[in-house]
Amino acid sequence: MPTRAKHLPAEQRRAATIQAVVALAGISNPSDITTAAIAEQMAMTQGSLFRHFANKEAIWLAVMEWVGDHLLARLDAAVAGAESPLAALEAMFIAHIGFVAEYPGVPRMMFGELQASQSTPAKQAVARLIRDYGALIGSQVEAGKATRQIDPSVSGAAAAAQLIGSVQGLVMQSLLSGDSARLQREAPGVFAIFLRGIRSPL
Repeated sequence: MPTRAKHLPAEQRRAATIQAVVALAGISNPSDITTAAIAEQMAMTQGSLFRHFANKEAIWLAVMEWVGDHLLARLDAAVAGAESPLAALEAMFIAHIGFVAEYPGVPRMMFGELQASQSTPAKQAVARLIRDYGALIGSQVEAGKATRQIDPSVSGAAAAAQLIGSVQGLVMQSLLSGDSARLQREAPGVFAIFLRGIRSPL
């Protein structure tokens, strides 16, 4: 259903545009999303859309920055409520899965940006998100080593790559099978395998 945005203030109009793109990406190939489709989704003209964004690249950048801000905020909240580093890692994994389940178009857009041959502002925003996400995982791995919950030989960078990659793998399988529920159904078992790989033998 189109998002009515004709009479919204500028900041709300920008926010509504981001939500429209995320919604469209959930039901169509992100590379096929045109500014005309975004304007139609919002029940407005392309001219009105370009009063708030210089071009389509600026829209994509705003969307990727929104993804980064909101996903990292969820991860921070998950860590804040955890009782141990291992619990924090699990909470982050579940929070990420929940975010993807809520916004299925987001991973499609991220995959698309990372495959771009050129370094666009949106691709750079995705790279910053992955870097910051990896640093957050790495800090919990180091905390787990200090409390002897995590094997001291475990690399924080490797653990981050595996944990983030596990989410991406689940997303790919979910998209291939057309079974959106598979993402959350298989997440606990995938995390259990990850946990066995990093847990301290003591």
